[in-house]
Amino acid sequence: MLDTRVSRRAMLMGTGAAAAWLASPARALLQAVGKVAVPGFVDALIARMTPEEKAGQLQIMPSAWGGGAALSLNPPGNGSDFDQQVNEARQGQLTGVFNGNGARMARLLQNAAVKESRMKIPMIFAADIIHGHRTIFPVPLAEVASFEPDLARRTAEAAAFEASGAGIDWTFSPMVDVARDQRWGRGVEGGGEDPMLGSLFAAARVRGFQGADLKSPEHMLACIKHFAAYGAAESGLDYDVANMSMRRLHEVYLPPYKAGFDAGALSAMASFNEINGIPSTGNHWLMTDLLRGQWGFQGFVVSDYTGDEEMIAGGYAKDGRDAARIAFLAGVDMSMASGLYRKFLPDLVRSGEVPQAKLDESVRRVLALKAMLGLFDDPFRRIDEKREAARSLLPKTRALAREAGRKSIVLLKNDGDLLPLPRSGKRIALIGPFASGAHDLVGPWVVYGDDAKAVDLATGVRAAVRDPSSVIVAEGSKVEEPLPGGIEQAVAAARDADIVLLAIGEHTGMSGEAQSRTEIVVPEPQQKLAEAVAAVGKPVVVVLKHGRALALEGAVADAQAILATWFLGTETGNAIADVLFGAYGPSGRLPASFPWKSGQQPYYYAHKPTGRPNPPGELQPYKAHFRGIPNSARYPFGHGLTYGKIDYSGLTLSAPALPMNGRIEVAATIINRGTRAAEEVAQLYIHDRVASVTRPVRELKAFRKIALAPGQSQVVRFTLSAADLAFYGLQDRPVVEPGTFDVWIAPSAEAEGVHGTFDVVA
Repeated sequence: MLDTRVSRRAMLMGTGAAAAWLASPARALLQAVGKVAVPGFVDALIARMTPEEKAGQLQIMPSAWGGGAALSLNPPGNGSDFDQQVNEARQGQLTGVFNGNGARMARLLQNAAVKESRMKIPMIFAADIIHGHRTIFPVPLAEVASFEPDLARRTAEAAAFEASGAGIDWTFSPMVDVARDQRWGRGVEGGGEDPMLGSLFAAARVRGFQGADLKSPEHMLACIKHFAAYGAAESGLDYDVANMSMRRLHEVYLPPYKAGFDAGALSAMASFNEINGIPSTGNHWLMTDLLRGQWGFQGFVVSDYTGDEEMIAGGYAKDGRDAARIAFLAGVDMSMASGLYRKFLPDLVRSGEVPQAKLDESVRRVLALKAMLGLFDDPFRRIDEKREAARSLLPKTRALAREAGRKSIVLLKNDGDLLPLPRSGKRIALIGPFASGAHDLVGPWVVYGDDAKAVDLATGVRAAVRDPSSVIVAEGSKVEEPLPGGIEQAVAAARDADIVLLAIGEHTGMSGEAQSRTEIVVPEPQQKLAEAVAAVGKPVVVVLKHGRALALEGAVADAQAILATWFLGTETGNAIADVLFGAYGPSGRLPASFPWKSGQQPYYYAHKPTGRPNPPGELQPYKAHFRGIPNSARYPFGHGLTYGKIDYSGLTLSAPALPMNGRIEVAATIINRGTRAAEEVAQLYIHDRVASVTRPVRELKAFRKIALAPGQSQVVRFTLSAADLAFYGLQDRPVVEPGTFDVWIAPSAEAEGVHGTFDVVA
């Protein structure tokens, strides 16, 4: 039966609506889809290649001579050693390796490929440059807390500068998965819970890694991962299934990938998870119909680590040969780590199960990207041992790491204006497992960085105070187990101090791949430490180390001040000290909601109202909330305090109604009534009151970061078009419907700020 209500109200936008819908009023940050130029010599090469050589161009393996932490993160497996890989390069069986040991390793392999192989095709060298190479920047989730996409562009560019100097052509980054369940450990690598914010950071990082010309020896190829919806794994369990409607997939999970491709990314990585019963690595609709057909992607797709082979255990392929066939025909051009493509593709082509033309098409994509990277012009353009050392840990990149670190810190709480701390006149007890020491500084998913070259918290604090001897350090406990005598030592330090800095949270291994947690709380030994220290009665500042939003409890939640400091990288201690002592005012905002309890997960601000929302005020029976807690966050998405006193007032709308082909301006006055300068992030949210598909209670549509001196006010203005209000409708297309919309300019997703309404009219 025809839905007359929808057909009467829904207004389908033109062909440009989907792109506008995927972005925001800040969509100007996105650029055109990346184009691949295929040089004429590529087809001539393909015509001369054997099926085995073609399959070799579609097989990448972890380097048997791994660099840094590579061997533990991605062991080479299959009994491979480096001499064997050099021989495979000579035989044309290997398109490249990843996470190798720098320029020297790359030179040996490249020599074998371009001087000793039959086809002389250069190898490509890849690595997991997730948040830095030698200089390590804040983990991606932390950096998103800056609400400054251009900061991410600059840190990605700096990472590319270092990494490309070490022979790396291609990074498996950015990871752009939306994560709305904080139990999932890999949320630390992504863009948080909001698709609009995640899209802007995805695009910025692509531009930073790739620059204006892929041939630049200071840039490298970006890879959008993990395609798709990896962050939607059930219960936050890594590698698990994702079951969802196509509407949720299109509205929430796909936009950041699309933004990254629109910004020019020319490689993609298939995700480990399945979507509605189909593994991504074998999903033809996802990899071919959507990615290439609808989105016009021209680059190549690589599997994740043994992702093709894992379809066997997942019950989607019967054996390795079947897995190679399924993945390749689905649209995965390159196999990572399993070796299945070079083992089975030649025979699959000979048998007719895989068309020869499709094999040639995938090889063409890979060779074209190698050409765009300048590898055919100069296979050694990024391989230079002297340049590798000359680019590492430069003062300018360390300065950028410090800037990124302090901009990533979020001030969650500051009762009584305890912060910033005075630089003199107070004795400080720095307590906790993260108080000092070269550990847990650079964070998870770091291949080449080193805690030993990073600044710990004690070093940063002592450098910030006038009398370093006024800082007392006590470990108190280990991260996940008690320390004999530790609590007694910590309590004694607290009694001897005026102020306590309590450095607690998660260690590096508690976030990242395969690190899902059932309880996203401070581990029990540290919680007991916090309770004992709080009982001393001294002012407590909690300095959290973490790779996800946490459910804070007891003395941790009750502390007078709380800083969310994540894993900040090389300049950790200096960045935190800058904020603690007021050299830099906190300006970060939460990219993920801190729940009241772990059991609320998945929790995200843009939830549906349901038919029984709890009205403002006390909890009522038979309403949508868990027993004893509201359906809200302790600290919601977008939350973050400053050292100023910020007020919002005077919402104005340029008109009472927004025509389908028009625009409306929304403005508000923001004033700093405090005595310290502040940076405020004004956030624009909307809510569609009545629609043919129920809409979230709020959706972020724009934000603006402004600097305010004491007593200064500023009018912030945002412009909305009808396309910015679109959603994925009943016709499986973006639609905008006439009706009434709420609009807020507010300091967080759950703050009132200033509020108004307008109508969309046909």
